[in-house]
Amino acid sequence: MIRTLVHKIKLFSTPGKEFYLFLKSLLGRYPGNLKLYETALIHKSASKMDSQRNWVNNERLEYLGDAILGAVIAEFLYNRFPNEDEGFLTQMRSKLVNRSFLTELTYQTGLNNYIKSNTNNTAENSHIYGDALEALIGALYLDKGYAITKEFITKKLLLEYVNLNEVQHTNTNYKSQLIEWSQKNKKEVNIETTERLTTESRIPCFITVISANEEIIGQGKGNSKKESQQNASREAILHLKKNDPSSF
Repeated sequence: MIRTLVHKIKLFSTPGKEFYLFLKSLLGRYPGNLKLYETALIHKSASKMDSQRNWVNNERLEYLGDAILGAVIAEFLYNRFPNEDEGFLTQMRSKLVNRSFLTELTYQTGLNNYIKSNTNNTAENSHIYGDALEALIGALYLDKGYAITKEFITKKLLLEYVNLNEVQHTNTNYKSQLIEWSQKNKKEVNIETTERLTTESRIPCFITVISANEEIIGQGKGNSKKESQQNASREAILHLKKNDPSSF
């Protein structure tokens, strides 16, 4: 009773009432330390200085949330698919923690509306939303503990927003698909990746260009070589399916 009253007082006194109510709806419970969740949604490009003159952003919470998300999903898949081998479980986990997949979840849950960033960098933008979801998971863990965080990931995210059967039968390894297309059609595909430093944050940015028969069919950027190649391969696959559908 007293705890409920405290929550109500907090709800109507906080300037971020809309965010507070959103968290209650998403998490299924009232947030305790609201500052944790606010920090979880601050991208480093929108960092702000606290009273101790430290820059505040979601990078540390993202690190923590990433580890917890991976562990919870690994256990979930282990129990959900008791007859599948390690290779299957690893592939499924990879699909569920993929940045583009996590980004999609932020839009489905509405979390994207509360993320703060000040970057125009394309490669960084591809990470912002998925990183924020992981940071939110880190904040929930610190605020409510592992059991509640596990419940949120499994019962809210995985069971309400994810079609596991669809994920199971979706091949998101676009580079692998491209190589298979190349072998099937006996066509040479060249994948060239270069590394550059972004002017905004001085972090590495990888750019991949894919060509077939001396024609550029795909380009992609990413914060890692693997990510840039996957993004370029995805564009190449879309290009080929549009212009040469009979080759698939």
